[in-house]
Amino acid sequence: MSVFSSAVKRALGSPASRSSFRTIPQHRLLRPASILRSYASMSQPSFHFSQCADCPVVFAFFEPRTSTWQYIVSDPVTKDAALIDTVLDYDPASGTVSTRTSDGILPFIEKEGLHIKYILETHAHADHLTAAQIYKKSFPDASTGIGKRISMVQETFGPVYGLEPSAFEGAFDVLFHDDQTFKLGSLNCRVMHIPGHTPDHVGYVVGESLFTGDSIFQPDVGSARCDFPGGDAKALYSSMQRLMALPEHYRLFVGHDYPADRPQLYVSTVGEQRALNKHSKAGVSESEFVEFRKTRDSVLGAPQLLHPSLQTNIRGGRLPSRDASGRMWFKIPLTAPPDL
Repeated sequence: MSVFSSAVKRALGSPASRSSFRTIPQHRLLRPASILRSYASMSQPSFHFSQCADCPVVFAFFEPRTSTWQYIVSDPVTKDAALIDTVLDYDPASGTVSTRTSDGILPFIEKEGLHIKYILETHAHADHLTAAQIYKKSFPDASTGIGKRISMVQETFGPVYGLEPSAFEGAFDVLFHDDQTFKLGSLNCRVMHIPGHTPDHVGYVVGESLFTGDSIFQPDVGSARCDFPGGDAKALYSSMQRLMALPEHYRLFVGHDYPADRPQLYVSTVGEQRALNKHSKAGVSESEFVEFRKTRDSVLGAPQLLHPSLQTNIRGGRLPSRDASGRMWFKIPLTAPPDL
């Protein structure tokens, strides 16, 4: 277990206070981006990797508030598809949830004639709420899935938020084992355990494409933080080395992008990462990586949506139950001097 940053320690402090939560739908269509290295219009939303017989069509949707890339991965023959790392919109200042992002993606799915079979998470996100349950309502036969080690995250954070074990029953339809395989239409898929950012973190290998979540980022961004409970910089280094051991033409689709002076990107090749990744390119030792990550993580602030995200995501996207007056509440642990 890593040394948590002081910001995360404070954010996960002791007694809980409550913050209101309500649902107001809003509507704005987000633009899917092509696999080209630029923003794309609705007229060019996807690219088919025709160079292999087991390659998916990938649609990428950027959610700007949380800098999250969401994906639809589909079989070009059957149009069976999976959603990966979706976003439910949340405004912490007003305590408002909205379906703005999913309201944009759902019509796109219908327009493309896609058949959603899976709603997948790479891990329990701490920076945005998953929209898994929103999509589950639209696609009730689709299976929600995450790595089996989500139970470790639930055991860690359940007591923080006063959640009983029963709160996690049936949260996900499928808990994937390491290297478990499944089919998406005619496509071969494999679950790859890539811990470090969180202990439950997995990637999804679909043909020659890998959806990496919050592990490796674009080469000029580097890697994900490791200061959450169960995070481990050594484990992340090992995970990134496993990713870079894949064939150099494999494409890595990231969960976030935080560019300094360029448009958001979401795909790179293994070869590009080996040569250019600022944190773990070829020649960077484990000790160098671990020292950098610990130093960097020690000055990072807690994610703005930490508490709402975790309370929702460890329950598979379920929002808190309504009270007698019909209101929902998130719990916010407070850290305060003992004399207050």
